[in-house]
Parts: sequence; C-alpha cells; structure tokens
Amino acid sequence: MEIIARLTADAVVKTTKNERQVTNFSVAINDSYKTKGSDQVTKIVTYVECAYWGSTSLATLLTKGTIVELNGRIGVSAYLNMQGEAKASLRFHVNSIKLHGGSKAAVKPAPINAAAITEPQDDLPF
Repeated sequence: MEIIARLTADAVVKTTKNERQVTNFSVAINDSYKTKGSDQVTKIVTYVECAYWGSTSLATLLTKGTIVELNGRIGVSAYLNMQGEAKASLRFHVNSIKLHGGSKAAVKPAPINAAAITEPQDDLPF
C-alpha cells in the first residue's frame, strides 16, 4: 500500500528491549469529497501512526510538516482502555520512505544582510 501524507510531529527513534531500533512518527492524510447533489465540500483528516524499522539516520529528515510518500502495510490494533471502552488505532508498517518536501518552517528564506552586499569591482578580464 502506498500513501502520501504530512508528518504531524518530528520522528522519534526508540530502542526495543532486544536492542533493535525503530523510527516512530505520525502522519495526517487529508481528503475531501462532495456529496451527490451538493456543492458543499467535506474535508476529512485521518491520522496514522507509523513504524519504520530501517536505518534510523533518516529520522533527522522526518520533521513536522514534511510531506512523505510511504510504502508498506497497514495494521489495526484493538484494545480496551482503563475505563473498559473499546479503542482502536492504525499503524502503518513502513517499508520505504520518499521525501517530497520539507516542512513549511524549513522553506523560509534566510534574511539578507544588506551590509554584506558589496558593489562589483571594475576589474573584469575582458
């Protein structure tokens, strides 16, 4: 299965009790639709927890807001909480990750220091 989504927080690397490392992160999948005979657009967001067992060096690039293309399989966990209510969560077991863009914070241009700009010299070689 393949999904394209945006990270909701920075990735976190955790170590299991048997010394394996996993990169955990969460993504939001945005979708919208119009019901038949209506002009009103309904927007829905699905949040999915992800686990990547490959190289943990990729975790530094998985920052909040980054758009990623994920390939893997989805699993569902069902459980009863402390109050006895039935709960469920989605977990995407990631096989490969392709980065499609940095977070919105990463694409802001750096401010230009006007004092550092100098006039061109008149010593052209031609």
